[in-house]
Amino acid sequence: MKKKVAFFAEILIRNFDGASRTMFNIIDRIPKDDFEFVFFCGVPPDEKFDHKVVDMLTLKIPFNSTYKMAIPYLHILKIWKALKELDPDVIHIASPSPLGNIALCYAKTHNIPVVGIYHTHFISYIDYYFEKMPIIASTVKHQVVKGQRNFYNRVNHLFVPTTQMVKELGDYGFETKDMVLWQRGLDHKVFHPGMKDKDRLQEYTGNTKPNIIFASRLVWEKNLQTLANVYKLAKAKGLEYNFIIAGDGVAKEGLKELMPEAMFLGSVPQTELAWLYASCDVFIFPSITETYGNVVVEAMASGCPCVIAKGGGSQSHVQHGENGYLADPDVAEEYLTYAKQIIGSPTLAAELIAEGRVYTRELDWDKLCAKYFEKVTDITNSQYPMLKSA
Repeated sequence: MKKKVAFFAEILIRNFDGASRTMFNIIDRIPKDDFEFVFFCGVPPDEKFDHKVVDMLTLKIPFNSTYKMAIPYLHILKIWKALKELDPDVIHIASPSPLGNIALCYAKTHNIPVVGIYHTHFISYIDYYFEKMPIIASTVKHQVVKGQRNFYNRVNHLFVPTTQMVKELGDYGFETKDMVLWQRGLDHKVFHPGMKDKDRLQEYTGNTKPNIIFASRLVWEKNLQTLANVYKLAKAKGLEYNFIIAGDGVAKEGLKELMPEAMFLGSVPQTELAWLYASCDVFIFPSITETYGNVVVEAMASGCPCVIAKGGGSQSHVQHGENGYLADPDVAEEYLTYAKQIIGSPTLAAELIAEGRVYTRELDWDKLCAKYFEKVTDITNSQYPMLKSA
């Protein structure tokens, strides 16, 4: 008999962000003979989709208009009817939103186990959103931590992407005994050093200068000010480097003003990103708000040495001085010093690339998704108590 899963997510658009790419890697690998999934979301897929979708009205999220959040309270009867028809064995919740809380409420009422994936470290965003209001920031952060902790502590299995995130969440009072370390995979056919094309990159830049690349959504909580400071310091020191920015977002125009001679490529498809990584000399990533940091392992797998912030989940990927470098998150001088060392030493660059490739070789989506479906099957075959109390 098929295991039935009710899957709750705000946005179901492939490649919208790291969280959506993770979800679609699971979706693409659903064993259809063993599982039936129904998806509850605010923004439905914009492509052919082989599963039932229950969508609903949305509103834009304050501080980031590119994101939308479902308004489930206007669709309670619709959601309840679809859940009753499915009669799920497991409920999967992607985020601690009103939609996620509706799912938790149904799970508790009907004694259904819940799994979740910790996609976004919202707690770390508070310092950026309330940077100019530190007193308010402290109060808001306390409330966000409390709300997130109460939400996730009621989940039976929580898939967390890095040991660093497990530690941080534990420090905030989250229960770690039900956390499952579940990293992220890579498409090794796309991200590999063979994608390198220096001639094509030279056509892009119009010169033969060394190239530093940053890739991510362009939002200020990615610590973009530090990226701009690295750029300004390189200019002040007379270092002739190209800065290539791949990604789009609400901070794009502001960042352009801070980095007027940088190349802004906008959003690029993964195959385009892969050859850019492989062809550039250094990948710089100052964000400390990552739960995982997909772009870091993509760059590593592509053969681009990484200099990243010592903070957030992405730091778990880097062994300082072995497969990359960790810099003080806000100290531009450190990023630039390490980048200069890499650019100036082909031997050092080759060593970092080789170690990075060794690390990323084990990140395989097929293995990770098999582990996910195994856990879901296990939870349906076990006698779990009513959903845990907050």
